[in-house]
Amino acid sequence: MHGRSRLGDAHGGGASSPGAAWRGKGGDGTPPGVGRLVRWAAAVAFRRRGTLLVAPLVYLALMLVFFGRWEWDLEPPVPVRVGVAILRRAPPPGSVYRSPQVFQKLWPYMQADVNYSTPLMEAWHQKVNQKWKPCLKKKLFHAELPPSNGFLIIEANGGLNQQRLSISDAVAVAGLLNATLVIPIFHFNSVWRDSSKFEDIFDVEYFSEKLKHHVRVVKELPPEILQRFDNNISNILNMRSKALQPKTYYLQKVLPKLLEFGAVRIAPFSNRLAHSVPSSIQGLRCLTNYEALRFSQPIRALAEKMVTRMVNNSSRNGGKYISVHLRFEEDMVAFSCCTYDGGQREKNEMDKARERSWRGKFNRPGRVISPEANRRNGKCPLAPLEVGMMLRGMGFGNTTSLYIASGKIYNAEKYMAPLRKLFPLLDTKDTLASADELAPFKGHSSQLAALDYTVCAHSEVFVTTQGGNFPHFLMGHRRYLNGGHSKTINPDKKKLVLSLDNPNIRWNRFKRNMQEILHHSDVKGISLRKPDASLYTFPMPDCMCQQAEA
Repeated sequence: MHGRSRLGDAHGGGASSPGAAWRGKGGDGTPPGVGRLVRWAAAVAFRRRGTLLVAPLVYLALMLVFFGRWEWDLEPPVPVRVGVAILRRAPPPGSVYRSPQVFQKLWPYMQADVNYSTPLMEAWHQKVNQKWKPCLKKKLFHAELPPSNGFLIIEANGGLNQQRLSISDAVAVAGLLNATLVIPIFHFNSVWRDSSKFEDIFDVEYFSEKLKHHVRVVKELPPEILQRFDNNISNILNMRSKALQPKTYYLQKVLPKLLEFGAVRIAPFSNRLAHSVPSSIQGLRCLTNYEALRFSQPIRALAEKMVTRMVNNSSRNGGKYISVHLRFEEDMVAFSCCTYDGGQREKNEMDKARERSWRGKFNRPGRVISPEANRRNGKCPLAPLEVGMMLRGMGFGNTTSLYIASGKIYNAEKYMAPLRKLFPLLDTKDTLASADELAPFKGHSSQLAALDYTVCAHSEVFVTTQGGNFPHFLMGHRRYLNGGHSKTINPDKKKLVLSLDNPNIRWNRFKRNMQEILHHSDVKGISLRKPDASLYTFPMPDCMCQQAEA
């Protein structure tokens, strides 16, 4: 539900036809080499009367060898008929959701394996020469602000972290233009349906105080300015900028209009500033996102209680716990066009969900959707069971405390049961906080997301399962808080699905595969921002400085 971004299309090309691969090789679709071999074997058998009865067996054996790589199916997408049987090519490894079958085989070994290390204490191997720490004072200089060039009004859209992005970029643009920033307006989104205002989610006074030496901030447009526009903010010129605009656009296009009219709007305002801008402007982004955007007092109060409860629940592991951003809500599963093990009922529910939310987007002429290709390419949301199997394979035992950050899980009764079996010490917002404590936040997705965000930020291990703004911002924030290391498991799902699709895999092999994924996440935990990457995921070197330790 939260942390969602406008996802790209998650579908691949259709599978190639096995019949097409054979055409032109033999008149009946059989490769000529195999046909000749069959006829030769039959001829030899008939010449020797004593072996006449063996001929059918030889023929059958050859057919079994030849068709051994094929599956029997009643309704294949592209059938190849041999007698009365219908055959189709077995999908490549990683194409099918077979995780429940793999789990059934490995579960006894998971129960018997008591030789767990202490991965919560040893998951991350940070090198001393890779220590980083915040250094905003070196990035920004206090100076008396010159007279303002006018008022900048922006409209933030999307969920919690898209709002964070819009606000941080707006502060940066206001600093660039020497404009006074009006506290951003939050767009009421038809998907999120959250009527929260800025002050419901963030601490307005703290925000203004943190920025006062760099950017002027006001709660609303002064009456004398609003009167110029007939007291209607919609009459103010809206500079509908395109995405990722450079510094020159704002100085050459927006600044002249700001000076002319005294106020300009940019709505909507999300991803409207380029990733690479001068260091002083990057510094304003850092200051805003990592320091000035503090959650409102009601959110902070409950979130701190929830973190304390998670720490207490994790006493066996020194107060350390794992948090998982589990993207297995109905709309996410539907959008991915992936299939699991719900059969026709699941298909009907997903078809209805896609039509309800995207109205014909997935039924356009010429559109090809291949759930098998999506899964092979790592585009399918991890089911709760798959998250649990992965973590157990990495060495996290059943005494590990898990916090699940999510919206409403699709078919939760079915899909959450195996994860609870794997990790009995599992909590969510609804188990960690009482109904009375959560009541003020119900119906406000961004405020609920802020609770999840805080609990995840303080976990020893954070697991991301499907991407989006929520994990991207958390990875950056955790780098900022943890000496430059994101302490995040971001699995390579192309590799992961190969293990989850192999019912014959041995437990020791499965563990080695999972521990390789953990090691890869550890190595990638400390990463510097590249020119085309977001500062909100990679705060080094723009927001942090490297520290040499003696």
